[in-house]
Amino acid sequence: MYLTFDDGPIPEVTPWILDILKRYNAKATFFCIGDNIKKYPKLFKQISIEGHAIGNHTFYHSNGWKTSNQKYFSDFELCNTEIEKHSLTSNLFRPPYGKCTSKQAKWIMKQNQRLIMWSIISKDYDAKLSKEQCFERIQAKAKPGSIIVFHDSLKAEVNVKYALEKTLEEFSDYEFKRIEL
Repeated sequence: MYLTFDDGPIPEVTPWILDILKRYNAKATFFCIGDNIKKYPKLFKQISIEGHAIGNHTFYHSNGWKTSNQKYFSDFELCNTEIEKHSLTSNLFRPPYGKCTSKQAKWIMKQNQRLIMWSIISKDYDAKLSKEQCFERIQAKAKPGSIIVFHDSLKAEVNVKYALEKTLEEFSDYEFKRIEL
């Protein structure tokens, strides 16, 4: 199974996620926002040092359906530049909100990027869902090879802390791997 985290890193949530992943000997993939990488460089570096994969999630969390191509491509490149400042590279990209136009997707792939979507979205960011409901979404659909999306954000904090730990417990017989480049 593949655990993925969008939107971080942030000091209020990322250290907890890293600690629980370490406790369960799980690896994951973090799709980081460039602006957060810039604000929290030590935390970003810690993700990589602990053996997790990193991916581009644009610099400003741009919605491709609402953003001009020029601005979207610029946000992608700004995020890559921020990643490279840490002597790291990534060919993994996840569009914020899962939304980009076909032209944007083609351009991203021409940059030697793999567009990574998901098979299960926890909806941990949705205040209308309880933490138990977020976990139940995962529990009902998870199988070998599933790519699960969590969010490394304040909005998702309560739900992700519950649903992630329950996922690691419930599926402890699975191997949690990072998405490879």
